[in-house]
This record gives sequence, structure tokens and C-alpha cells, in this order.
Amino acid sequence: MVEFFSSFLIAVALSMDTFSLSLGVGTYNINKKNCIQLSLIVGIMHFIMPSIGSFLGNSMVSFFSLNANKLLGGILIFLAINLLINLQKDEEIAIDLSFLGMFLFAFGVSIDAFSTGLGLEAITHNKIFTMIIFSITSFSFTFVGLLIGKFAKELVGKKASYFGFLLLICLGLYHFFI
Repeated sequence: MVEFFSSFLIAVALSMDTFSLSLGVGTYNINKKNCIQLSLIVGIMHFIMPSIGSFLGNSMVSFFSLNANKLLGGILIFLAINLLINLQKDEEIAIDLSFLGMFLFAFGVSIDAFSTGLGLEAITHNKIFTMIIFSITSFSFTFVGLLIGKFAKELVGKKASYFGFLLLICLGLYHFFI
């Protein structure tokens, strides 16, 4: 149960930037077909990227004799700081809803899932289940963010990302110091 709860909280934290960006993309009144396509691609990328990160993370942990919990804690703290830095930038995003544009969007918001995958061994022994949680959560957050986007971009966008920052910091400190 602790593994599920920890995996779910990390999935929520990883999905906050996706949600925030989806709110912005949603303001461009994209149709439901594109909402579903973009959400699916983001969900799939949140499965693939931690898989790649986990493979590389296991190799690094064994090769360098690293403590997986400390590695994950450091990665989560780094991601939180990176998220905070990006929150300080007020940049407009350009919308390209071609397959390549959707793929690049999904790749960009799943880089943090790759980094989390590097320390996935510290979270759980059932990596497939955890990556499914990441995938479903990011799909859901993307889809809901796109639908809400036309109504709440300015109201919720940054607040959601700050919540993700707090989750990442708390989980990072927890893993770093256990």
C-alpha cells in the first residue's frame, strides 16, 4: 500500500506540469479528437520514459554502487527546483497539433518521468504497475487540463504547478533522508 501511495503521489507530481501546460493548450479550443490523441501520447510517454530511465538507473546504481533512495531523492529535488525555475518564466507556448507537435509536447512533459525512472527501483519492486500509474495519471491530468483550459488557465495554472513543486520537494526529501 505504501508503494502504491508513493507511486501515486509521484505520478501526481509528475503530471502537474502536464496539467498546467494542458490548461494553456486548452485555451486554443482544440477539438475532442485532438484532446484524446494528445492525452494518449502523453500517457504513453509517461510509461516509456520511466522505463528507459529505470533501465539506465539500474545500470548506474549497480555500476557506481549508488544508494537508489538517495539517487531518487536527489532527482526529485532537482526536478522540483527545475519546475520552480520554469514557473518563474512567463513564456507563451506555441501550439502545433500535428503528430510531431503532439509528440514533442509529450516528450517535453515526460522528461521528468525519465529522470524519475532513474531511481524507480527505490520506489517499488513492481515497476510495470508503477509506470501504469504514471501513465494513467498523466493521461487523466492532460485530458482534464485540456478540457478545463478554456475556462481556468489564469486561475489554476500556476497554482497546480506550485502544488507539484511541493509534492516533489517533500517526496525528494523523504527519499533522500530515509
